Amino acid sequence: MREIRLPLALSVGDPSGIGPEIALAAWKRREELGVPAFYLLADPNLIAARGRLVGADVRIAETTAQEAHTVFASALPIVPLNAKFVDTVGHPDPVNAEGVIEAIDRAVADSLAGHAAGTVTCPIAKKPLYDAGFGFPGHTEYLAHLAARHTGRKVTPVMLLAGPDLRTVPVTIHIPLAAVPKVLTTDLIVETGRITARDLKTRFGIEAPRLAIAGLNPHAGEGGTMGKEDLEIVAPAVEALREEGIDARGPLPADTLFHRRARASYDVALCMYHDQALIPAKTLAFDEAVNVTLGLSFIRTSPDHGTAFDIAGRGIARPDSLIAALKLAAELAGNARSAQG
Repeated sequence: MREIRLPLALSVGDPSGIGPEIALAAWKRREELGVPAFYLLADPNLIAARGRLVGADVRIAETTAQEAHTVFASALPIVPLNAKFVDTVGHPDPVNAEGVIEAIDRAVADSLAGHAAGTVTCPIAKKPLYDAGFGFPGHTEYLAHLAARHTGRKVTPVMLLAGPDLRTVPVTIHIPLAAVPKVLTTDLIVETGRITARDLKTRFGIEAPRLAIAGLNPHAGEGGTMGKEDLEIVAPAVEALREEGIDARGPLPADTLFHRRARASYDVALCMYHDQALIPAKTLAFDEAVNVTLGLSFIRTSPDHGTAFDIAGRGIARPDSLIAALKLAAELAGNARSAQG
């Protein structure tokens, strides 16, 4: 991995959740755990108040993205937002939606402008954003919108859950389970597989990625007796990927896809719906799994957990997944630079 010279941009997420305190905890453990340099896009007053509440003795320095790396060793760099937050610990407020979105926007803008090595996002809560008029299903779709606005062309975002022993990709994401067979198409699987293989090569440094494609139905359809989708939708996608020179196999029964010996045979499992991918990923590495968005023109990672409003402000939130997200973002940024020569 090539060493990165730029800090990572960390958006605070919903300030009523655990985002502020895991950011504080990650900075406090920077030397112990080798946390790469980052700066936090947030309201400095709220971060200082949260530190006092949870007993985190952290020095804070207001700075700019360009100067953040110079203060990281001695203080948590905070790039202030224009929006101010209402400090309602554990109780999300739609009033904070403006600042939540601003933090994401500016983190992405800094990454695209070359001020940050990549974007790392603390968890958001969808309902207060929806209540404030946010028009996207979630983080992933909004990031794709920002990338498309920058490049001027359509962007297909791909969610990858990365843990120490397993990588999974849900082909369909934030939709009801009943809608999956209607949304799932051969073209969607092929495009998802193509993007996944490309980014595993250029960002993860895997020269020839191996894709295991899960079936939609139990036993991958049991030859059509448990549904025709695996024969008519999934199998043609696997064949198309193979014709493009991608090492893909399937459709494979999902109930035997995630044990130790099976995992050794592939680099990523493409799953047909959200929980088919996230249940094994979180079961194997709940505190270490990282959410990565593939298909973007910038690096983006996130902790693979939610806002945890129920424990916010109690000083017990673990920063493990955020630290893993920061480390992986730095690794991906270094690999991307190496791939560019």
